[in-house]
Amino acid sequence: MSDTSAPTYPGGFAAILTQMEGRRDPFTYEDGEALPPLDVDLAPLKLARVDGRALSVEGSKSTYARKLRELSQEFDGLPALMLLHGLLIAHLRRRTAPDHAGPLFLRLWAEESDWLLQRLDARWLVSAITTFGDHGATETQRRLGQSISVMFAMMKLYETERVYSGADPTRPFDWSKRKIPPLAMQMDAYALAAGGLDVNMLGRLWQDSDGDPVIAPLARHLLDLLIADDRTVFRRLRLMRQHREKAQKAEGIRPRRGHAAPSAHIPVPARAVARDPDTLRWGTVSLVKAPLARIAGFAAHHLDMGAHRLHIHLDEPHPEAAAFLSRHPGIEVTTCDATWWSGQKKPRMKAHQLRQAWVATQTYHRTDLDFLAHVDVDEFILSATALTPALANLPADIAAVHLPPAELLAGTTDRFKLTPHHAGQEKAVLEDIYPNFGGHLRGGFISHREGKLIVRCGIPGTRLGLHALLLNGHPASNRLALPDVILGHAHAPDWDTFQQHLAFRMTQGSYRKTDDEVLGLRDILELLRDEEGEAGLRSFFTEVCEGTDRLMQALDAHGMLVRAPLDLDQKIKRVFGAIPKG
Repeated sequence: MSDTSAPTYPGGFAAILTQMEGRRDPFTYEDGEALPPLDVDLAPLKLARVDGRALSVEGSKSTYARKLRELSQEFDGLPALMLLHGLLIAHLRRRTAPDHAGPLFLRLWAEESDWLLQRLDARWLVSAITTFGDHGATETQRRLGQSISVMFAMMKLYETERVYSGADPTRPFDWSKRKIPPLAMQMDAYALAAGGLDVNMLGRLWQDSDGDPVIAPLARHLLDLLIADDRTVFRRLRLMRQHREKAQKAEGIRPRRGHAAPSAHIPVPARAVARDPDTLRWGTVSLVKAPLARIAGFAAHHLDMGAHRLHIHLDEPHPEAAAFLSRHPGIEVTTCDATWWSGQKKPRMKAHQLRQAWVATQTYHRTDLDFLAHVDVDEFILSATALTPALANLPADIAAVHLPPAELLAGTTDRFKLTPHHAGQEKAVLEDIYPNFGGHLRGGFISHREGKLIVRCGIPGTRLGLHALLLNGHPASNRLALPDVILGHAHAPDWDTFQQHLAFRMTQGSYRKTDDEVLGLRDILELLRDEEGEAGLRSFFTEVCEGTDRLMQALDAHGMLVRAPLDLDQKIKRVFGAIPKG
């Protein structure tokens, strides 16, 4: 068993330097052995061919002769100038070298860069840029050479390690596996969607090469080779980013700042417009995985407020729930088991958000409802008046109704909080309402702030995301909110529920870090968990989520408190006759 407290290199940097310097002993020479002079004519060396036998040093035991024989075999039959280039690099890697070795190396690149770039492979070009870092004549040559050299050295280390993972270097990892252990040296992980570390590093190197005409051709050629190669971390991260953007586009969820698709007006055909409140029909679609009692409460609430049909999809088999819910004529229950997925056009997706979007879209295009709300099992449409007449009176060109979110305060069944934006308040009020954490909470919420939609059915070519109606990847701009109609979200109704879902939500749900956050919700929760354990998380939950007198008074003072009794038990009894167990 290894001692994890021991340094990576026993003996520390003293041992590292000893090992490094042991490989840098100067070359030894026998009589007649030497590098060509600084003013050597380079033209004949481009025409002469290397003899792999290295007859000029036959029988010599000097280290120079050993290196010459080694390089002669490598460049056998190739132009002698390539051999000279290799010899100069080999000399300049030693502690000392002939005085003219550095100037001759720089002369080769000043006079023959195009010729060298056409013939040297990438390995020798990287060696050349490293040599510029150690022996460049200008600050730009040394700085750029060292920077590019370190980058390629680190690539060699981690790409070698990747070989042992068995992973194909051209194949990106699965970005959906977001459980990332802490990085070394307390570094933040690269932000996959909008991270700029790669382009900032490569772009800076490209710009720096403008500062010196001798190193510029070599530096830019290497950087061009780098971004053209499909076996690098840069390409893999780019593919991961593209796959992620494609998946999120399909989901219609959590658009990132600066990366969201522009909204567009989605045409509404005349046949999709229902005007008669006596015949207009609306309902919901959901993919759920929850205890039967929770599903029953969700269903009873929406049936009680006038929904004509609930399309409930069970994300995994739940025979008791299927039997109980199916007894009501207004509920269509679908069990999304392996048999069901085998009949779909796509295999079962790993990400639950993708499954939700798929189920919602398929339902949207087959339902005979006039309006369909895509909501989760812990979300409740709240309306002060009947919803059907309001939908019937919508302007004909409106494709969707936006349901702004309101978070249920934990420990209550009738108190919800709004975001400052929805209440017409400035964002700064969050620090008054949540004195310890308000500065880092977007909207004061721990769940989504996008809200959900009730979409008009019968619009061809559209699909549903979690928070959007999409046409060709563009979310509908022709939507509006109805007065006093919101989405009550029982996201964390109590401490136990918060704890139970914490790990999942930090990696795959609403707590995960967004790419433009410096210090986001996930960072806060991780810090509290690591530093203070359960007590720290509990203090956060109490201040932000619990319906304490202090919080309700603060919300009420800013017009951000909503009273809307759910009365789920009573609704379940009215709709189903009895409250189910489980």
